[in-house]
Amino acid sequence: MPGTEAPGPRLAGAEGVLEGPALGRRILAAARALREHGVRTGDRVLIQGDNSTGYVVALLALTHLGACVVPVDHGQSAAGTRAAAEQARARWLLCRTPPAAPPPGTRVLSYPGLGEDLAPLPGRPDPAGWFARPDAVVLWSSGTTGRPKGIVKSGAAVRDNTERTIAGMGYRSGDVLAPLLPFSHQYGLSVILLWWLSGSTLVVTPYQRLDRAVALAAAHGVTAVDAAPSTYHALLGLVRRRPAVRPGLDGVRIWGVGGAPLDKPLAEAFRAALGRPLLDGYGLSELGNVALATPGRPVGCGRPLPGVRVRVRAPGGRLAAPGEPGEIEVLSPGLMAGYLTGEGELTPVDREAWYRTGDLGRLDEDGNLHVTGRHHAVHRLGHTLFPESLERKAESCGRQVKVVAVRDPRRGHALHFFVADPEAGASLDWRRRMAPHLAEFEQPNAVHVVDRFPVNPNGKVDTAALRELIGTGDRHALTGAG
Repeated sequence: MPGTEAPGPRLAGAEGVLEGPALGRRILAAARALREHGVRTGDRVLIQGDNSTGYVVALLALTHLGACVVPVDHGQSAAGTRAAAEQARARWLLCRTPPAAPPPGTRVLSYPGLGEDLAPLPGRPDPAGWFARPDAVVLWSSGTTGRPKGIVKSGAAVRDNTERTIAGMGYRSGDVLAPLLPFSHQYGLSVILLWWLSGSTLVVTPYQRLDRAVALAAAHGVTAVDAAPSTYHALLGLVRRRPAVRPGLDGVRIWGVGGAPLDKPLAEAFRAALGRPLLDGYGLSELGNVALATPGRPVGCGRPLPGVRVRVRAPGGRLAAPGEPGEIEVLSPGLMAGYLTGEGELTPVDREAWYRTGDLGRLDEDGNLHVTGRHHAVHRLGHTLFPESLERKAESCGRQVKVVAVRDPRRGHALHFFVADPEAGASLDWRRRMAPHLAEFEQPNAVHVVDRFPVNPNGKVDTAALRELIGTGDRHALTGAG
């Protein structure tokens, strides 16, 4: 299989390096342990835990057995884990530490040290059976608009999208990947798979301790980093505070961004400080990667991956002209099989139809995709506005901005603009800086200055937390509410 020939994939972490036959034996020994406990081909297995080499080994062991992998965030509540297990009809929970109250109907196994006392299964790790499954993986939507949805992906769709990503970005066996994001989400899982199929090196970092993560990545000669914009904000601050960190990152040729829109001030500041551009990308759990900016074409979110088609539909239903904004639609072999119902059954989608993403964007004259944000319109004083579009305009003030719309019986919606400013500048000053970039009907009702934006486990700005700050009226939590 791709990635198992010499020199083969290498797995590095704080505990050391696994590569070649040693890595294969660890995966196959873990697979034997799972089989002896009763895990069978086709079983749906929740895997819950933070990033570690043990997590990666357990995940690959599940693919070798042809199980359906159901990642769950390590910070998920017990109630959320139970709901995921119930909806996915999972038979197993594979986790770091067994919970006090396991989900009903599941058997619990611990993955640290899994199979270390067993002889490995014969052969080499081979996920061919997993790639042939119609339900290779169940991912979860963010739940920002309601209960998280179970997204069922076939192994063929996952493999196809991974190989198109490798080809589009030019990953090679000599690359050293250091993702600074959780493996339990679509983005992190995709990095694990492209590492395995490209035969490169994966460095498992303590990504929540950025200083340690960067030091470990640099020690292994990192060439590719993937992270959410919030992490790059923190990395930029780290480099500024500790200039000695900078030389260890000189070999990075791919600074991949995903999980949330990339704001212009961050993109400009990062390139000035690190000498290379952040490479924005666009994808969804339902589709995998759609478009990726590359080192040779660092424009917007880049062109669609080979074999993936993107179009933009303007208001009223017609196809948008180049440069004209509208809703993004995608036709891709990486499309999901469908969503899980509450009873664990599949609601299939038409895989031959264009998928309406609900996201706003435009295609430029050269075919590069530029993404604005979610298609969530609000109405204010007779105008239809998109908060994400307002954010992009307001960020011309020089800082990252988030816009939270709150229903208002007189105006339709009130607009609260949040500015991330570690120096705690006055809200009135930031309002003045934004004003020239916004129309009269787009001006904020209130400007709030925060030290940094709260983020959820997948690195996206936690807008629910921002709403809570507005609701509490806690002026100690918000600097200078306007």
